[in-house]
Amino acid sequence: MQKDVSLYHNRQSESDKAICEVLYKVISKQLPGAENKVWHAHPVWFIDENPIVGYSKLKSGVRLLFWSGAGFDEDAFNPGTGKFKDASVTYNSTGEINKTDLERWLEKSKTIQWDYKNLVKRKGRLERLK
Repeated sequence: MQKDVSLYHNRQSESDKAICEVLYKVISKQLPGAENKVWHAHPVWFIDENPIVGYSKLKSGVRLLFWSGAGFDEDAFNPGTGKFKDASVTYNSTGEINKTDLERWLEKSKTIQWDYKNLVKRKGRLERLK
């Protein structure tokens, strides 16, 4: 685990840290070649410099965000703002994390991707990858 990610985890309450630890382990196992770093103040995984998944502490809990999650066709997700293709789920305990669902979502994240890496270059227009 990178030092910045470890520091992020250690700043959380015990229950939120436990959620972060579970998410970190499952994501790292399912996306072994992905780059992982703290980006915009929270842990994010990238494939070919494109953000794929990350988590952050919000008032409502620990939010797991998939940048291209709106295309996963998953009922458990909360849609993003509509401007982008993101979707998320929020956890308040480790018992709420369904690892089978999480692994399925991570598999989808490998093939269902929108090009966030070039968003500025394309002046805010997203294009589907692959």
